[in-house]
Amino acid sequence: MLHAVFPPECLNCGAHVDSDFAICGSCWAETPFILGAACDLCGTGLPGQSAEGERLVCDECHRIARPWAAGRAVMAYDGVGRKLVLGLKHGDRAEVARAAGPWLARAGADLLAGAPVLVPIPLHWRRLAQRRFNQSALLVQAMGRVTGAEVAPQALVRARATPSQDGRDRDARFRNLSDAIRPHPKYGAILAGRPVVLVDDVMTSGATFAAATEACRGAGATEIRVIALARVGMDT
Repeated sequence: MLHAVFPPECLNCGAHVDSDFAICGSCWAETPFILGAACDLCGTGLPGQSAEGERLVCDECHRIARPWAAGRAVMAYDGVGRKLVLGLKHGDRAEVARAAGPWLARAGADLLAGAPVLVPIPLHWRRLAQRRFNQSALLVQAMGRVTGAEVAPQALVRARATPSQDGRDRDARFRNLSDAIRPHPKYGAILAGRPVVLVDDVMTSGATFAAATEACRGAGATEIRVIALARVGMDT
């Protein structure tokens, strides 16, 4: 009855779709999902097809040491993908996170070995008050609902308010995040002796994931893997 009055709409263009939290066929075709070969550390799409058992590493991850063990991304941060991420992050479009749950589950299926705990990248309390929600925590909850994996939305804290990363080069991004993320003094103990999958909306340089990885390691996590809804390309 509700759908008869308020038909489900595409998250991107508003066209009618068959179910809630979905995108239409046209927008799906234009969404830059990463479906083929991809870097096993940052998830960026690579040309060609991956061979079974072959570990692929992109040029950027050859140049930059990644402290985590494996990484994935759902889509490239471009076109419809960029619009969806910005809607989630700055447009109060929490429904995008609901739609992303199955996408994250598919892209991150190989990261879930060993029953890891899913952990969002934290926001500083001032940023959280301004935005009213942590988009990464919404993504973690959505991924957890689909996969059944345990979630720990408060395991990490942003210890200091970091200025925006926009406009900063790679080295400045890493300096900006240095020691900014720490285990929660009360809830961080859940990470001890466990593999962890860190979840965020966007990966650009990897500085935020690197800071969060070090925090997880400090809390005693055994292995850290990462997944982003969108990966910013090297030429973006």
